[in-house]
Amino acid sequence: MAADEAKDPLKDMDWKNMGNEAKGTPSASNSLGENGQPIVRKRLPKRVRQIPESYFLPRRSWPVTIAFYGSFIVAGIGAGMLGEIWINKKVKEDGGGVIWEFGK
Repeated sequence: MAADEAKDPLKDMDWKNMGNEAKGTPSASNSLGENGQPIVRKRLPKRVRQIPESYFLPRRSWPVTIAFYGSFIVAGIGAGMLGEIWINKKVKEDGGGVIWEFGK
């Protein structure tokens, strides 16, 4: 029976004062652990860190972002217009006939 009593470390705890320590009473700040060192309590962070949605893209201001991606859109529209001009030029060179005949 003596071995069972030595294995139970929770038997000697003061269960009535456990709630008072969590509420921030002065006894909680002076409480010592089993090895004699003060108990360090973890705190919540003061502010939440803002994590970017995607790590591989740098964060830029709105005007710079709109100008950067807007340049790609304008370049795509310009390439489409150049392609259309090239196609119209080829159609005029060939005489303006039928380009494809289906069923042959």
